[in-house]
Amino acid sequence: MLQQLKEAAKHGLAAGTDHQPERPDWTIDQGWDAYTPEEHAVWKTLFERQSRLLPGRACDEFVRGMLDLPIGPEQIPNFEQLSDALSKRTGWQVVAVPGLVPDDVFFEHLANRRFPAGHFIRKPHELDYLEEPDVFHDVFGHVPMLMNPVIADYIQAYGKGGLRAKHLGVLEKLARVYWYTVEFGLVKQADGLRIYGAGIASSATETVFSVEDPSPNRLGFELERVMRTHYRIDDFQETYFVLDNLDQLLDLAHIDFGPVYARVANASDLEPGVVLASDSVIARGTGRYHAARGKKASE
Repeated sequence: MLQQLKEAAKHGLAAGTDHQPERPDWTIDQGWDAYTPEEHAVWKTLFERQSRLLPGRACDEFVRGMLDLPIGPEQIPNFEQLSDALSKRTGWQVVAVPGLVPDDVFFEHLANRRFPAGHFIRKPHELDYLEEPDVFHDVFGHVPMLMNPVIADYIQAYGKGGLRAKHLGVLEKLARVYWYTVEFGLVKQADGLRIYGAGIASSATETVFSVEDPSPNRLGFELERVMRTHYRIDDFQETYFVLDNLDQLLDLAHIDFGPVYARVANASDLEPGVVLASDSVIARGTGRYHAARGKKASE
C-alpha cells in the first residue's frame, strides 16, 4: 500500500484534542532512551530505502541539509542534537509532540521557528502506510529543508499567516499552499525536476511517481491557482506544482495574502487533475494511474 498521511489533510494539524499533554504548547519529552532496538531498526530500513531512491530525484538543498545534520541510518535522531545544528544554521529547533496538534498550537510553533515532530515511529508492518506523520516523515522529510534559509523563512511566515487565515475563515485556502509546497512540492534544477516536499521525500513510492511517472500533471506554481486546487489525501497527487527556484517562496513570505483571499473567494475550486488553458504546463499527465484506480474501485 502507499504511504498515506490521511490526517495530513490538515497539513500536519490535529483534528481533535485526544491525548492532550500537560503542557499548553503540546510539547513532550522525546524520550530518546526509550526507543527500542526494533524501532531503531524500522528507522534504518526506511532511511536506507529513501537514501537509495533520492539521489538524482531530491533537490540539491535537501541533499545538502541531510549531509549537514546529525542524522544517519543507525538510530532515530536525537531532537536536541538536531536542534543544535538547526539553530546554528537557521534558528530553528525540533520539538517533540505526541502526534497531530491543534491548529493554533501548530502555527504558534512555526511562527517561532519550532518544528513540531511526532516522536513515535511506525510499526514494521506499516512501512508504507500510516495515518498521521511519524518521526520518519517529520524528521527525514522536513528537517533537511529547514537547514535552507529560504525554506526556514517561508515556513515561519506560513505559521504567522496560518493564525491570520484561521481568524479570517480561509485556512482551507492556505492549507493548499502548504500541501503543494512544503509537503508535495517540486522545483526545477538545471538537471531536471527535483523533490523538495517532505511528503514525497519520505515516501518510497511517491518519490519515483512524482518525478518519473507519466500519469500526473506537472504545472508551474501560481499562488491563486494553487489556492483553488483540491488535493489527494488517499493516493498519489494528480498534479504537482513546480517552482522555478526556491526563492519563489520568499515572495510568498512577504506578500499580503488579504487581497489574494478576496480574489479566490469568488473563484470556483478545481479538482486535482484539472489542467487550465492558462496553466504553465511543464508536463501534461496521462492520468492513467488514477483512471485505473477509479475503474478498480467501481468494479
